[in-house]
Amino acid sequence: MGVKGFVEGGIASIVAGCSTHPIDLVKVRMQLQGESVTPNPAAVQNLRPALSFHPNSAAGSVRIPTPPPAPPVRVGPIAVGVRIVQQEGMAGLFSGVSATVLRQTLYSTTRMGLYDILKQKWTDPNTGNMPLTRKITAGLIAGAIGAAVGNPADVAMVRMQADGRLPMAQRRNYTSVVDALTRMSRQEGIRSLWRGSSMTINRAMLVTASQLASYDQIKETILEKGVMKDGLGTHVTASFAAGFVASVASNPVDVIKTRVMNMKVEPGSPPPYNGAIDCALKTVRSEGPFALYKGFLPTISRQGPFTVMLFVTLEQVRKLLKDF
Repeated sequence: MGVKGFVEGGIASIVAGCSTHPIDLVKVRMQLQGESVTPNPAAVQNLRPALSFHPNSAAGSVRIPTPPPAPPVRVGPIAVGVRIVQQEGMAGLFSGVSATVLRQTLYSTTRMGLYDILKQKWTDPNTGNMPLTRKITAGLIAGAIGAAVGNPADVAMVRMQADGRLPMAQRRNYTSVVDALTRMSRQEGIRSLWRGSSMTINRAMLVTASQLASYDQIKETILEKGVMKDGLGTHVTASFAAGFVASVASNPVDVIKTRVMNMKVEPGSPPPYNGAIDCALKTVRSEGPFALYKGFLPTISRQGPFTVMLFVTLEQVRKLLKDF
């Protein structure tokens, strides 16, 4: 019975992940907007006067501070999507889809299966109900374990999705998720596969707890109140509401996770961020607190359809596999 939950959750997650991958790609690109290396304020230009008796001497030089680069122009999700198609073609909307498949296979299959097991164990056998607090706890546990398992695929997915925004000379040009994981391990070490894992786990705990718990709770409330019968309408309503809750809860963590995973560490140079907290502080300091909700529109645009696809597919798969 436990294995069945993993299979059902895995199938539903892969279908939902592939269906909404282009929206997720736009979200990642938007979350990276405005990110730049802070210019060195001490950087200056040395200019000699037109008449100088000692051309090799720095004396008499006029030191003019190098002006900081102009801030990048930020655009909305539609413009980001159009730009991706113009620069990378329609196939660009599915950059990193192989990593999405692997991520859903590892991360979502694990979290959905574990949540199902905990749900069966913690449901009151007499009433058939499970308190909301237990649902949230089950989601936190399942999300944490699932994220730890799927983090390497998550890093690869973020990098493959973000690659198209870089200049040609700086692109990583991973050919597949296997190539990404192999090159990361060889060039940056095995530990790089778990870069940003603390943020991934935190985000997964928030998403799983808010998404799965709220779906079950909202669905049960709709059925108990007699608002709708158990069918497609109830599944869509409960899943879209769950997607909204999950988006609000997870977006700030998602922005930081994306930036930490995508950062490029040059040999001999300090990393742009010294962890998640440092990334959060630098982001808020340079771009303001609302930067943590950067990409929220594509997040809810993706999380809503993703959650609907996830639970609608899950309910149908359960019907197909009910006799197994």
